[in-house]
Amino acid sequence: ITHMALHDALTGLANRTLFRRHVDEAIEHDSGTGAALLFLDLDRFKIVNDTLGHPIGDALLLQVANRFRQELGEDCFAARLGGDEFAIYHVGSGSQRKSAEALAKRITACVAEPFDIEGHHIVIGTSIGIALLPRDGADADELLKNPDMALYRAKQDGKGDYRFFELDMDRKMRDWHEMERDLREAIAENQFELHYQPLVSLGDQQVLAFEALIRWHHPRRGFVSPADFIPVAEETGLINEIGGWVLETATRQARSWPEDVAVAVNVSPVQFQAGQLQFKVVNALDKSGIAPQRLLIEITEGVFLQDGEQTGTVLNDLKAIGIRFAMDDFGTGYSSLSYIRKFPFDKIKIDQSFIRELSANPESVAIVRAVTNLCRDLGMKTTAEGVETEEQAAILRGLGCDTAQGYYFGRPMRAADTLALFDEPRVAVG
Repeated sequence: ITHMALHDALTGLANRTLFRRHVDEAIEHDSGTGAALLFLDLDRFKIVNDTLGHPIGDALLLQVANRFRQELGEDCFAARLGGDEFAIYHVGSGSQRKSAEALAKRITACVAEPFDIEGHHIVIGTSIGIALLPRDGADADELLKNPDMALYRAKQDGKGDYRFFELDMDRKMRDWHEMERDLREAIAENQFELHYQPLVSLGDQQVLAFEALIRWHHPRRGFVSPADFIPVAEETGLINEIGGWVLETATRQARSWPEDVAVAVNVSPVQFQAGQLQFKVVNALDKSGIAPQRLLIEITEGVFLQDGEQTGTVLNDLKAIGIRFAMDDFGTGYSSLSYIRKFPFDKIKIDQSFIRELSANPESVAIVRAVTNLCRDLGMKTTAEGVETEEQAAILRGLGCDTAQGYYFGRPMRAADTLALFDEPRVAVG
């Protein structure tokens, strides 16, 4: 009975109670050699659990625990804290930081190796937060809090890596939680609005579409950049609610434009994982009454880094009803070419980092020319992002790029201001 009370029933590892007891005793008897405390969280575990079922999820947790047993030596004490969270108390030799770093790298590598469970080939990862004794805490309460904050930072920074605790993480975590609270209030109080930036034909400079860009003016913070609040929205899952609002608002406001003008909406990888994207898109189209062909969904290659099969199903389902897709920020990732081979995008958006250097960098010209030619051969349109000068527009026109957006053609504007661009006769911009 005592063993059951102190060990995890699924994996046989120590549970939270026994781990806390071990940490208390280790701190009390520490002879000055120090130690490291590692908190681990499995990346993409929730997707496995939700799509393949809890029995597969449990089998995966058991295999992860078995890998820990094989990988960890007698200088480590491992526990399962609950769900997909694990912890390791490590007493190394020499530099605690170097020893903990080496251990974190070994753990990351062993978890990254594929798992084969009942015919399923499963690839996950792990994020790790590390605190050092006595540097990061003299008692168990403090020492157990700090690696959790470091783990949070590791997940914020992109997952699949480790982070050591730093003193400013406490402040940053408070800021993060305050942002989450303010986001919930913003949703409830309808504090968001959409601005629209024109996408223009480089041939005749007619407006072909607008990209919907979310804006947030907080009563106390003032203007809050999407770069600051979107990561919080994605991590907390609030992006699903915000993204649904963006789809409904953008399609509704697009009704006031000419019927040949499209609206482009950015969709986060998190929205694909939630499993409700098809319903939300169809619902937004039904409410607005606009044709599916007028909706252009912009995604980055991050969408494909999760569950490739599920993502492909969502993309194909939406494309089948007439929705068009654009690959955003093309050229900034690792595998963009492989993704445009896997999925028939309607448009490729060339990242502004290449456009910015067009007039001074021959390599940028060569890249844009190559992408433009490739897309033409594949039957895809190209859009250049971040066009700010007539010279850039002229170069892009000469390279055969189809459309462009950027401050040269128009800054993001409120929905009401877009209507002036359609006064008769249809005006060119730029």
